[in-house]
Amino acid sequence: MGKNNSKLFNPHRGKPIPANPLKSVLKDLSPEEEAALPRGWQLIGEVLLVHVPEVLRPRRAELGEALLLLYPRCKTVVETKRIAGEYREPIIDIIAGNGTETIHKENYVLFKLDVARIMYSQGNFYERRRMATVGKGEYVDDEYVVDMFAGIGYFTLPMAVHSKPRRIDAIELNPVSYGYLCENVRLNKVEGIVHPINGDCREKAPVGVADRVLMGYVGTTHEFLPWGIRALRSGGILHYHETVPEKIMYERPGQYITAAAADQGRKAEILETIKIKKYSPGVWHVVVDARIS
Repeated sequence: MGKNNSKLFNPHRGKPIPANPLKSVLKDLSPEEEAALPRGWQLIGEVLLVHVPEVLRPRRAELGEALLLLYPRCKTVVETKRIAGEYREPIIDIIAGNGTETIHKENYVLFKLDVARIMYSQGNFYERRRMATVGKGEYVDDEYVVDMFAGIGYFTLPMAVHSKPRRIDAIELNPVSYGYLCENVRLNKVEGIVHPINGDCREKAPVGVADRVLMGYVGTTHEFLPWGIRALRSGGILHYHETVPEKIMYERPGQYITAAAADQGRKAEILETIKIKKYSPGVWHVVVDARIS
């Protein structure tokens, strides 16, 4: 079925959309199917990402067409099944429309990506917005920033567009993400600030010059702390991300940072621990701000 060739209809055209508009767009639902209707989905540029419950799998195409009717500016609906591999690549199915490359606009920043190859977490929105404000008034536009896991520019671009530090070294290992990072630097016209670097941050990070280091990676982030701390000048700020059990989320990340700093004869002052989002049952994604002297 194409976007404009469907027996489905949109009863909400020109009207406020109710809490779950799918209920009145999809017809002839059984009680079980109606109860299982998705209550939320992600909108990334012109692509919608949705989870399809098992009971609705035979009607995936209809579900996709219904979402395209409700969002006429969108071109594709995909189901993200899981995240896999070293580069945390999404495994997806296209359930309606076609084309998975898009440009997502958030907080006046443009992110071009292919949702079939690149993960984009809406749950990190508030941290991306926070990174658009850090550094203002502290080093007065003279910051040297190192983003050790830049991806497509998740944190680098908001900082470059809004805070405008002197320089950001944006390091990314994944060649696909790096390609989009370079393209996004051009799209946002921040070529004079952002210097994309393709490679392993343990080999590419500078030493002793950064006013701020971003470590926006989860899983084994603590293993990279020696290089993050080494990149900082005395008094520099570290933004360290970790996935950690809820019971120890205010202790363990700080302990990792303090120990890694001590190994280099340095001190760490833990400034703040911020919860970003629930990662899995009993586990949180947090970011710790620390000053390294």
